[in-house]
Amino acid sequence: MDIPTEQAEPTIQTEDVRSRAAADALLKAAGSGRDSEVAALLARGVPVDVTDAQGNTPLLLATAQDRLAVARLLVAAGADVNRQNRIHDSAYLLAGAEGRLGILQLTLAHGADLRSTNRYGGTALIPACERGHVDVVAALLKAGVDPDHVNKLGWTGLLEAILLSDGGPRHQAIVKQLIEAGANLNLADHDGVTPLQHARQRNQTTIARMLEAAGAH
Repeated sequence: MDIPTEQAEPTIQTEDVRSRAAADALLKAAGSGRDSEVAALLARGVPVDVTDAQGNTPLLLATAQDRLAVARLLVAAGADVNRQNRIHDSAYLLAGAEGRLGILQLTLAHGADLRSTNRYGGTALIPACERGHVDVVAALLKAGVDPDHVNKLGWTGLLEAILLSDGGPRHQAIVKQLIEAGANLNLADHDGVTPLQHARQRNQTTIARMLEAAGAH
């Protein structure tokens, strides 16, 4: 009588498994800044906009770690600078928020959607103003981002530069840029409090004087 034997599981990977492994390798290489490996994987045909479980693309991961050389490779291969992950970050928006000037300029040169918004309903300009990224603010204003966009909190870039800062030199420089860009200096928050009133309440005297001199009330 024949004795049944247990069949061994096949060891050959399926095409889907191999593709996922290659995609994961690209994502990891992009975030780690291994540009030669990124180039090799792209040459093998790994999709440039593959995503991880959080919806991050290789370009988003490269942006998070400020991997400019990798970002250039990915954009040259057709990476979407506006593709957003599950929390609504894109390479463009994240570069603005994190002060990644080189990558921001790259995204601006390759179709960045200036009207796109993050999970707070803000443009790239608003967190850049909050965090004191002077050069990034200058680049975004030059590109044409609306200085008067209001996010879900009821704040503009000008309001965040005052409300979420100590009023120091970097934020003074940003307020100056916003004034020169023609921002509405009297655009109040949801409670009707204007930028000048907030600056006075926070004893940000230099910013208050700048706003007064520009005609704010």
